[in-house]
Amino acid sequence: MTAAGSSAAQRVALYLRVSTTRQAQHDVSIPDQRQQGEAWCAAHGHQLIDTFVDAGVSATSDRRPEFQRLIEAASVRHAPFDIILVHSFSRFFRDHFELEFHIRRLARNGVKLISITQAVGDDPMHVMMRRVMTLFDEYQSRENGKHTLRAMKENARQGFWNGSLPPIGYRIVEAERRGAKVKKTLAIDPMHADTVRLIYRLALSGDGTTGPMGVKAIVGYLNDRRIFTRDGGRWGVDQIHAILTRTTYVGQHRFNKRGKDSTRKADGEVITVAVPPLVDQATFVAVKTLLRDRNPKALAPHLISSPNMLTGLLHCAQCGGLMTMRTGKAGRYRYYACQKTARTDTVRCTGIAIPIDALDTLVAQHMMERLLDRKRIERILTTILERRQALIARDGAGRLDEVTRRGEEVRMRLERLRKAIEIGALDLEDRSLQERLAYLRALQARTAEEVVSLQAELDRAGAMTVSASMLSAVIKMAGQRLFERGDGFRREYASAFAGRIVAEADKVRITCTLS
Repeated sequence: MTAAGSSAAQRVALYLRVSTTRQAQHDVSIPDQRQQGEAWCAAHGHQLIDTFVDAGVSATSDRRPEFQRLIEAASVRHAPFDIILVHSFSRFFRDHFELEFHIRRLARNGVKLISITQAVGDDPMHVMMRRVMTLFDEYQSRENGKHTLRAMKENARQGFWNGSLPPIGYRIVEAERRGAKVKKTLAIDPMHADTVRLIYRLALSGDGTTGPMGVKAIVGYLNDRRIFTRDGGRWGVDQIHAILTRTTYVGQHRFNKRGKDSTRKADGEVITVAVPPLVDQATFVAVKTLLRDRNPKALAPHLISSPNMLTGLLHCAQCGGLMTMRTGKAGRYRYYACQKTARTDTVRCTGIAIPIDALDTLVAQHMMERLLDRKRIERILTTILERRQALIARDGAGRLDEVTRRGEEVRMRLERLRKAIEIGALDLEDRSLQERLAYLRALQARTAEEVVSLQAELDRAGAMTVSASMLSAVIKMAGQRLFERGDGFRREYASAFAGRIVAEADKVRITCTLS
């Protein structure tokens, strides 16, 4: 490898990179690299045919869009250039082994990597010099990384934001100046905070016509109503789950949670930064509990997949062990059998085996007679209804006032924009203005829809009572589902209302948790 290349004119691709977003935004390094690259090509009589620029990305990995495009172009059979020119080898790669790998890969296709400021040749001595320089660059990069992280952690300890993209619902604002440095913090973004609060409301209590919604249901709700993400795109499951589990929204942003390889760091390395909360702690905890209860990984696999009513609930009277399904005659017969007997622990337990279908039916019949008593169900429904009405009365009126106020704010924003357009202060043909108008109109329509939905929810809650027809319908439906084999309802019902179920040779004892 030579610094100047051959005497004949060659085709050059210029690769430019800065490692921080601040450098990219202030346009400090890229123009200087470009000017030096163009001057080098002119001085050596080479033709500059293309320029690749990665602004604000690190050279410690190859996850750089323009770098990937450059390597792809250099790897085709007849590459469109003969030289890749960089300001220094660290602009191309800071990792020593990765740099040497790419140099050899490029050389096999007839493409040379040349540094403007680190001119080396192809002989063994110059190759060794290049390797020493890149090893030093790699060491320096790691040391800089440690110092930068240390400064960022201290910045977070003082309650300031470190410059990354804020979570949706927040925006970055200037907090104070220290000389030339601007310290920033997070503030609530009124344009998107409502969306975050809506997501939590849907997860906790639904939209007024449903109960609490799961993550997938929330995704469908938002996308169906054209409630877009901050970037104007559609919502996905991962985005909603992240919002519902991120402590930032209760005022506790956690900085330095993971390393570059995405591994979770020790709690002692995590810095908690206080930010304005978007939801209260009680709501966050309630939603977290709902998510956990819906997570199949949190439940025993046999309780999820088993079609049997008493799996995981039935105990052997002799030894107290759980009874699980056993089959005979190639699956034609199914029994609840004691686990200890199945494991040949016959010293402690001689074993009990009971046909599954017969016992499930017997227990379902008993539960229907004892637990689906009309007075008992009426008492339960009345209690549920009273709690729901109290919750809606407490939260619904406040939510309605809040949504109404937000709707008025949006109307006033639209009115101000309309007046500015009329007097010529704003150009209606401006694309950014059109996008803002479209967003505000969509927000106004959504707010109006929320007002109608909340008012309807308040009206329904106030008028709802436990009627005779409602009571009969609930008892009938519950009774039917108790006898539906393979339906998780009856196992959940048995688990909720039966404290313990114990099987003896000729009878079954059920300890009920209800009075």
